[in-house]
Amino acid sequence: MKVTFARMGNLHIAVKAILQDLGVEVVVPPAPSKRTLTLGSRYSPEFACLPLKVNIGNYIEAMELGADTIAMAGGVGPCRFGLYGEVQREILKALGYDFEMIIVEPPQGRLRHVLGQLGRLVGRQPVARYVRAARLAWAKIKAVDELEKLVMRVRAFEKQKGAATAAFTSALKLVDSAESIAQVASALEEGKERLLAARGEVCPDAPRIGIVGEVYVVLEPFVNCEVERHLGEMGVLVDRSIYLGEWIAEHLFKDVLRLRKGHRPYELARPYLCHFVGGHGVETVGSTVGYSMRKFDGVIQLAPFTCMPEIVAQDVLPAVSKDLGIPVMTLVFDEHSSDTGIITRLEAFVDLVQRSRRTRRTKGW
Repeated sequence: MKVTFARMGNLHIAVKAILQDLGVEVVVPPAPSKRTLTLGSRYSPEFACLPLKVNIGNYIEAMELGADTIAMAGGVGPCRFGLYGEVQREILKALGYDFEMIIVEPPQGRLRHVLGQLGRLVGRQPVARYVRAARLAWAKIKAVDELEKLVMRVRAFEKQKGAATAAFTSALKLVDSAESIAQVASALEEGKERLLAARGEVCPDAPRIGIVGEVYVVLEPFVNCEVERHLGEMGVLVDRSIYLGEWIAEHLFKDVLRLRKGHRPYELARPYLCHFVGGHGVETVGSTVGYSMRKFDGVIQLAPFTCMPEIVAQDVLPAVSKDLGIPVMTLVFDEHSSDTGIITRLEAFVDLVQRSRRTRRTKGW
């Protein structure tokens, strides 16, 4: 059995770690590229959202490398993500691929059910081995989160354009190759040193922009045309509403323990959106309110074309922007999105943010 999965940002580092530690042969698909998107768009329904299309391309490329089993997360609620597994299975079977798809559904308080699904991937394993593999994967996730937050603080002040991104890429490789928790800690420290070495003079007055939106588009730089990198290279301090560790803790650990999830964004969103709409719609609104409370200078919503939860949030955000006085821009992505168009819109938004800051200071806000 050679197992593959879809890429989403740097999640593959943790998934690879946990599967390999459990004795599974892993085929990591290539990082999403134009070829990935072309393949996925060619064989997917026209109005399917962008993540599904990129996933299809990922699976085709992985099966070209020898993968014969696909591990896919399931979903619940009104978001179409819950249908992805079955739709993707039918598309790939129709193309003639011979594979098994194992869909790991959300635990919803049923840890034994999740372990049973994982058992189809890894066979019967002692609980202690699951725990060891999970601890290593979690250490890598936390390291990746820390490095991602640091590179966004460094990139706005890098000595040379591209230096922070190069240091970040090398740091991720160190974390990926680590084989123990101690090695992960060592890799993290070395990675942080490389990133800090790329930082130049810090400007305390740099504009701050928050990123909100659908998790896949927010976390996968190829899909969002590297919004974070472009903003950082424009001298903007960037922060995300979603990081891998927080997302996993919210949707896995709390789900297993039946703890209340997402209460902070839901409370902040309540004056504008008080019902669950699927995906990260409520979180998008609540996080935008949160960024305003933290005195950020602007917010950018990232969403895949036709994503219903983000469409609902997009309709609400103008009211949030008006009431709280924070500029908000929505970027919607599909297979036709291009770096050039996105950069042009980012430059215009950064200019708007800077003019808005000057206006607020003049009026004493």
